[in-house]
Amino acid sequence: MNIKAFIPNFITLLNLFSGSVAVIFAVNNHFIFAAFFVFLGIFFDFFDGLLARKLNVQSDLGLQLDSLADMVTSGLVPGIVVFKLLELASNSKAVTSIDEWSETMQWTGYTFNLLPFIGLFITLASAYRLARFNLDEEQQSYFKGLPTPANALLILSLPLILEFQNNDLINSIILNKWFLIVLTILSCYILNSSVKLFALKFKNWSFKSNAVRYIFIILSIVLLVVLHFAAIPLIIILYILLSLFNNIN
Repeated sequence: MNIKAFIPNFITLLNLFSGSVAVIFAVNNHFIFAAFFVFLGIFFDFFDGLLARKLNVQSDLGLQLDSLADMVTSGLVPGIVVFKLLELASNSKAVTSIDEWSETMQWTGYTFNLLPFIGLFITLASAYRLARFNLDEEQQSYFKGLPTPANALLILSLPLILEFQNNDLINSIILNKWFLIVLTILSCYILNSSVKLFALKFKNWSFKSNAVRYIFIILSIVLLVVLHFAAIPLIIILYILLSLFNNIN
């Protein structure tokens, strides 16, 4: 085995491990721990590709493994989180054992609330986006549509805002089922849109050739310092707007 070639793949497997742990926490409503392991997985996801380029060991295996890991960390976990938030918003579990008819449908003593399952559309859209990415040879210096890690950060920021911002108005918005449904639809669309979004890959450190990247990083830091977790949705919107502006120029 080529040890040097395996190093980036091992980092990718750490991404997959982090995502798998996040799934367990998300299913059990431990959103803070789920978010931590998703952030950790995204950290590994950033460095596996960087290491592969630095060590000059990029491979088709690494590409496929990276997408499989992202499917769990940045695809499955966000879907589960929205699923759980929709349960909270509708004040009803997706599957409940009961003795009498009361909700959407019932099979042998079980009532099914179909609304939370809408959240899993994010998982389906993420899978489709990752499959398209693997077949698209153009996305080297830019992305078509929102990358799955960025979308995962957007979704995972919601329970963090609920937990740490403690703002009644914001909480009522996040736990509104219509907000979550619209967010799910927008998430699925932007993941698979043809909009070109810049990648945070620096070929050099020149400000002139990387102006949009430097501006994005500086504004993101300011927003995080001022707004904390509530800044994350704004950072994603800023990323999209700066990309659109960059496409015009």
